[in-house]
Amino acid sequence: MIHLTARRTLDLEAPFVSGRPSHVTSASSLVRVGNWLYTVAEEPLHLAAFPLDGDEPGHGVVLFANHQPDEPVSLKSSTPDLEVLCQVGPLSGAPHGALLLLPSGRSEGRHRGAVMALGADGTLAGEARSVDCSALYTQLSRELGPLHIAGAAQAGGLLRLLQRGSGEPGTDALVDLDAERVLRGLEAGALGPDVVRMTRRWELGQAGGMRLTFTAASPLPDGRMVFTATAGNPGTSPAAGGSVVGVLAPDGSPLFLDAPEGPVLLTGVDARVEQGRVHVLLISASEVGASPASLQAATLDAPA
Repeated sequence: MIHLTARRTLDLEAPFVSGRPSHVTSASSLVRVGNWLYTVAEEPLHLAAFPLDGDEPGHGVVLFANHQPDEPVSLKSSTPDLEVLCQVGPLSGAPHGALLLLPSGRSEGRHRGAVMALGADGTLAGEARSVDCSALYTQLSRELGPLHIAGAAQAGGLLRLLQRGSGEPGTDALVDLDAERVLRGLEAGALGPDVVRMTRRWELGQAGGMRLTFTAASPLPDGRMVFTATAGNPGTSPAAGGSVVGVLAPDGSPLFLDAPEGPVLLTGVDARVEQGRVHVLLISASEVGASPASLQAATLDAPA
C-alpha cells in the first residue's frame, strides 16, 4: 500500500468567478515547473497555479476569454474542456518550454486545446494560444471509438496520451505521438493525424470489482511514465472502487501498480526521482462536494 502524506488544500487567493468558492473543488492533471505547481480546475474552467512549498493560496489564470462558466448544463457539451496538462518544448515563442492543455475530445465541441509559454523561472510568460485538435481527435476516434483523453506526458521523442475508457463499452489505450511533430503543430496552431506514431488498447484490471481506467500521467527522466487510474466513474464516490498509482516502461509495458491507503480519488500526478526514490505529488478530489481538493505526497516502492 502507498502511504499518503497531506501537503495542502488547493485554496485560491480569491474566487475565480464571483459567487464561487475560493478554492479548487475538482482538478485534472498536475505539473511541477520550478517552484510552481499547475493544475486544470474544472468548475469553472481555468488554470490554477500554486507555490510548490508552503500553504500560500494559489491563483487562477484565464484560458479562453469567451468561456462562460455559468452557462446552462444543456450547452456544456459544446464548451471547451481541458482535462490534460503537460510540459512540452522548447518551441518557437517559448524558449523555456510551455504548458500544453489538451481537451478530452468527448464531443465535437471539445476539440480545442491551448499552449502557454513558460519563463525561465517556471512562471507563465504570456497568454494562452489556441490549438485546434479536431483533425487529430477525429482520427483517434475512428481507431478507438468514443474519446476521453485523460493524461499526457512527454518523454524522449514521444508525447504519450492516455485514453480513458469510461462507460461500457470503453477502450483504454496508449496513444504515442511524435514529440517533434507535435511541437511543430503547436507552432502552427493545430495538431493533425500525422503526429500519431502508434495506438495500443490497454487493460488495467479491476479494483473494488470495478474496471480501472486512466486519469493522469507524469514522465520520469528515463522515458518511463507514472500514471494514476480510478475504478468506475470519476463522478462517483472514491469508496466505490478507489484509485491506483502505476509505472509504465518506455515501451508501455507495466512495471509497478499499487493502491493508496484508504479510498481516494486521484486525478493528477507529478513524479520525480530524488535521492534514488520515485517521489510523487498527487491531487486528491474531495469526498465532500464543495470542499477543496488536496495535494498529497508519497514515495513509490518502485525502482528509481
